[in-house]
Amino acid sequence: MIKALILALTLATPALGQVLDGDGFDTYVSGKTLTFAQPDGTPFGAEAYGNDRSVTWSSTQSLCQTGRWFDRGGLICFTYDTDPKPKCWTVTRTERGLRAQSTTGTVLLEASEAPVPLVCPGPELLS
Repeated sequence: MIKALILALTLATPALGQVLDGDGFDTYVSGKTLTFAQPDGTPFGAEAYGNDRSVTWSSTQSLCQTGRWFDRGGLICFTYDTDPKPKCWTVTRTERGLRAQSTTGTVLLEASEAPVPLVCPGPELLS
């Protein structure tokens, strides 16, 4: 019985170093806000993930883009209201969190789970 439970848990949880499909990515990010950095540690931005595959991305403080993510042929792709062209990434779960490599070659690493939600002023506050 114990062996069966361990096997079931192992199969239900993506292995570290495994490329995530849409379901694995959804399980990992849903309801979280994650910060990302370049491999040299330079901060890159933060993204909040809704339970409905919605996203809010911020690469600069208080400037946010909303959009959605979807899986396409083993890639995790994002479209944003300001840029509907999909941005696709191979996302791998590592022992330190997520590693994402875009189809253009950019590599980002999960730096942390943000302790607070993103601060996104309404459009009227940006003008």
